[in-house]
Amino acid sequence: MGQKVSSEKISREDGYLYYVGKDGYVWRSPMRHNKSGSKKKVGTEKVNKKSGCMYYIDKSGYVCEAKLKNA
Repeated sequence: MGQKVSSEKISREDGYLYYVGKDGYVWRSPMRHNKSGSKKKVGTEKVNKKSGCMYYIDKSGYVCEAKLKNA
């Protein structure tokens, strides 16, 4: 679906949601059932975000980019 845009691999932990923030770095936030977790920046590589694209972390742990249809 998308193409890989980063070379840094993110290791995931259960109970956290991973996303690319407005600053271009990968962040993790605790899910609702994870009461003891805290928000934290986990990536050191900055992603240059483009308008009209969605960014996500794939199953392998790399940041990928997909174009939005109506953007």
